[in-house]
Amino acid sequence: MTSVNIATMPDPDQRLFFLLQRAAHQVRTIADRRLLDAAGITTAQLGALYAVQDEPGITQQRLARALGLRESAVTGLVARLTAAGLVVRQAHPSEHRAVVVRLAEAGHAALRSAQPEVERFNAELRALLGADGFTGTAAALHHLAHWQR
Repeated sequence: MTSVNIATMPDPDQRLFFLLQRAAHQVRTIADRRLLDAAGITTAQLGALYAVQDEPGITQQRLARALGLRESAVTGLVARLTAAGLVVRQAHPSEHRAVVVRLAEAGHAALRSAQPEVERFNAELRALLGADGFTGTAAALHHLAHWQR
């Protein structure tokens, strides 16, 4: 991993959007490769599996909100997860048009397989950013992810 000298960068205040996009792409590309090797899933699938694990029986509509995606995108994502045997879809017990999603055993296994790689990845980010930088970045990204105007 290489470190970046902020002093040699063009004015970062003027390029924050670009830097966020570039960083997200770089992190996602690296993480996808590692997660595919470790657990056979992508970062998008990992996020969905975490959300389903955190809220068993989550509706697809609620999953879309949790992931910040359109419902049509989540429909495709859930279809791929179902085809891979990672989740099961069931009719909602009281809403006739709603579908709930639960982890299948293979979904639990994928999360267990992914966990060591997630921990390694976070350790590398902590080393790159420093402990305070990691914590501060995580807090800032959390705020940005939940920013509403």
